[in-house]
Amino acid sequence: MVRYYLPGQQSRHSLRNTSGKTHKKVVSLVQVPSRRLWIIFLLLCSGLVGLIGRTGWLQLVQAPTLKKQARQLQTQLTQPLGQRRPIIDRTGRLVAIDEKRFRLWAHPRYFNFPGDDSGLVRPPADVAEVLAEHLAIQASDLLKMMGRRTSGIKLEEQIDLETAKRIQSLGISGLDLEAYSQRIYPQASLFANVVGFLNTERVPQAGLERSRHSDLARQEQVLSLRRGADGTPLPDRVAKGAFYGDDLQLQLTLDSRLQQLALNALTKQVAEWKAKKGAAIVMDATNGELLVLVSTPTYDPNRYWSFPTGRFREWSVQDLYEPGSAFKPINLALALQERAIQPNDRVHDVGRLTIGGWPINNHDKKANGLIGLAKVLQVSSNVGMVQAMRRLDDHLYWTWMHRLGIDQRPNTDLPGAVAGQLKSRKQFTTQPIEPATTAFGQGFSLTPLKLVQLHAMLANKGKIVDPHITQGFRSGESLTPANFSSSRQLLRPEVTQTVLEWMESVVDEGSGRGAKTPGYRIGGKTGTAQKAVNGTYIPGAKICSFVATLPIDNPRYVIFVVVDEPQGTHAYGSTVAVPVAKQIIDALLVVEGIAPSKPANLNSPTKS
Repeated sequence: MVRYYLPGQQSRHSLRNTSGKTHKKVVSLVQVPSRRLWIIFLLLCSGLVGLIGRTGWLQLVQAPTLKKQARQLQTQLTQPLGQRRPIIDRTGRLVAIDEKRFRLWAHPRYFNFPGDDSGLVRPPADVAEVLAEHLAIQASDLLKMMGRRTSGIKLEEQIDLETAKRIQSLGISGLDLEAYSQRIYPQASLFANVVGFLNTERVPQAGLERSRHSDLARQEQVLSLRRGADGTPLPDRVAKGAFYGDDLQLQLTLDSRLQQLALNALTKQVAEWKAKKGAAIVMDATNGELLVLVSTPTYDPNRYWSFPTGRFREWSVQDLYEPGSAFKPINLALALQERAIQPNDRVHDVGRLTIGGWPINNHDKKANGLIGLAKVLQVSSNVGMVQAMRRLDDHLYWTWMHRLGIDQRPNTDLPGAVAGQLKSRKQFTTQPIEPATTAFGQGFSLTPLKLVQLHAMLANKGKIVDPHITQGFRSGESLTPANFSSSRQLLRPEVTQTVLEWMESVVDEGSGRGAKTPGYRIGGKTGTAQKAVNGTYIPGAKICSFVATLPIDNPRYVIFVVVDEPQGTHAYGSTVAVPVAKQIIDALLVVEGIAPSKPANLNSPTKS
């Protein structure tokens, strides 16, 4: 009979009759499960030890590296755009401002449209067709830009904010908008000569942009923001006001209305007389503020690369010239100050003199006879000026020229201002021709800006002030003024008043009649000087100018116009510079609301 047993069961008979060998086999089979448990146990222990070791390694050795990686994933750094503060004129009109612009980069290997879950890369032609509508660029041109490149393709820059928003709203993968700041000059060329510009790398190249670079640059900082799981920046742990910059604006003393009118009038006159260049300046003699500072030809700082680099400098501040007859009132003031002459003195104008072997003539080669000092200015007599200034000691004369700062750089915020040139004391006092030529404004040189400063001294009762074009930084209604309040009393007020009345006679009866304005007392002096380069006079080359002061009964404003090398036999200060000054004077009277000085005389001549 055959018996069947379940697994693990044996009959009693077999147990009783098992041999030793069989018994050992059974024991061996019973011990197998215990060995397996030990193996599993050891494996678990090994894993636990490895886990503990790995944890220790991460915590003790790799902790700094992992922490840094976590911070990079959880935080966002806001990089500063290098923004600059705006510049405004005296009325608040924008002169320079930073605007946000964008560069568009394409990465064709990632091109895809929103809602397309196929995972396939869209061809560049499809993207080009969509972008062409927003960039005003032909789709074929966009495709040429992309070519066969797969990433890092710059398609366009100087994209405005509105266009950037429209492109971003398309949701096309593979397009990247890079924000940057761009300096914009809304007035174009109107203030270019003094404001300057930034190049494509935003490095200041000229004007106030360069000289006031540290003041115009905003103090931006890199901010670290925590980000949420969806990448949204979180405002916690950010200091109060960290995102707020400042609203400071650099305010100029210049008036864009007067600036525009002066530039238009000057440009027209320079073109009509085929001159090389011209400049016009209007200064408040009481505080040194410049209301107008223009020169032509100029340039557009928004497209500076299209113009010659020679236009980037303001020549009325940086170039020297011999002022000629426009300096005669200054000379007479010095002689009056030292009482070398008296207001009622007369000089004998013989029309021609010889000083140290050098001939000196009047511009018209005519003699005017015995004339008063006012008449000397009216007819612009060179011989009369030499006769008057002979009465002033040469040593004292040179000392006054030095005291006026002819050979010193003026204290001004105008970039690039230079000192004039004056002969040495020894040369001036030992060579008779030097004080003689200085008497009618030649033999030394200065900048147009310096000449305006000296005429402002006459208008300001003998006090000299520093010319400047910045009022300070404005924030809302408050203004932090620039430090240009210093003044020095050089001449007696009665001296300057006498000279101003002589200058008034020039406008009423002399070469400045073209600037006469009924109802207003205006003084002036024309100048037509020989042009010298490196100490050598250029045959036929002239510099024509006119300086005016108004109103004479309460002097405040000085207007100066200078034109370099006008062509024609009739090119004089009265014909070239006076008409421009007259237009500026008319506008100034209206803009500044200057009341008439005296009843208008409708029969007074208005042209020379």
